[in-house]
Parts: sequence; structure tokens; C-alpha cells
Amino acid sequence: MSIARGVFVLFNTRVKLMTCLADCKTMIRIAGPGEVIGLSAVISSKPYEATAEILDSGQVSFIRADDFLRYLRNHADVCLRIAQHLSNDFQAVNGQVRSLGLSNSAAEKLARLTLGWCDENGKETEQGIRLKLSFTHEEIAQMIGATRETVTRLLGDFRHTEVIHLKGSNLVIRNRVALEAMVSV
Repeated sequence: MSIARGVFVLFNTRVKLMTCLADCKTMIRIAGPGEVIGLSAVISSKPYEATAEILDSGQVSFIRADDFLRYLRNHADVCLRIAQHLSNDFQAVNGQVRSLGLSNSAAEKLARLTLGWCDENGKETEQGIRLKLSFTHEEIAQMIGATRETVTRLLGDFRHTEVIHLKGSNLVIRNRVALEAMVSV
């Protein structure tokens, strides 16, 4: 593997970042507008740690590593913002690890993930909190460290107990309180 060639700045798009684990499982994280992908790899002169896939149309800019590092050497104020960005990345990854590690069950992990989506992108309606679900059951499973079958079964259980309503890619959280009750920490 060669070192990172540069950073990618996301403007009005989202990117799915996939990291392969030692046991051949894949973990997924979604990056959004304002994030800089490949930052830690460029600064540490290491290979990229994840592969990326653009989820929706939008603008992504590429800045070559040597140009980026030269710019940082001449702009101390930008270095501080980069440190803040890396700190935010660290906190996000820590939150994901904590969520996976502290959750007692796959249902709790799925409830945490769904509540996070509500807070980030949910639209309050008369029926509940409406979300556009742009992930497959397999991708959701990779986000919570479960199998696709488990996610399918849990979504079915959530539907059966009327916690959610799912039709195609439209997800409505009908009972947020019930989801919150599943989260023990």
C-alpha cells in the first residue's frame, strides 16, 4: 500500500466510508458536508484507512498531499482547525466504538443508530419522525456489527410493535420513547 495522495473535501454530499476489520467484517461510517476525508492519512504519511463511496450527487474537491501540507506549514490558524477536525473525527469514532461496545444487544445498537438518524436528519410529522433510509439491511448491519438477517428481523419486530413504519426507503419513527427505552446507557 502506498501513502495517501491527498485529501477530499466534501461540500454538499455524503460519503460511505468502509473499513475492513481483521475478521473480514466491514464497518461503515457516513461522512457528510464539511468533512475532510483522508486527513489523518495525509498528515501521518500513511495509507488511507478506508475506502469511500459517494452516496448522493454533490461536490467533492481533491487537494494533493504535498500542496495541502505546504499550505499547513504556512498557515498556523488552519493547523488549529485541522486539529479540531481530527479531534471531532476521533470523538465520532469513539462514540461509534462506545455504542457498539456498551450496547448489550443488536436491538439496542439498532435503536441507538436510529435515534442518531432522528437527531441528524429526522423531520417531525403528524405520524412521527420521518427519515429517508438510504442504506440496505446489509449496510445497517455493518454499521452496528450485526448480520443482515438480524437487522431484517429487528426491523420486522420494530414494525410489529409499531415502533416504526417502514415502506420502501421511507422510515417513520412512530414511538421514539420506545426506542429510547431500548438504550440502556
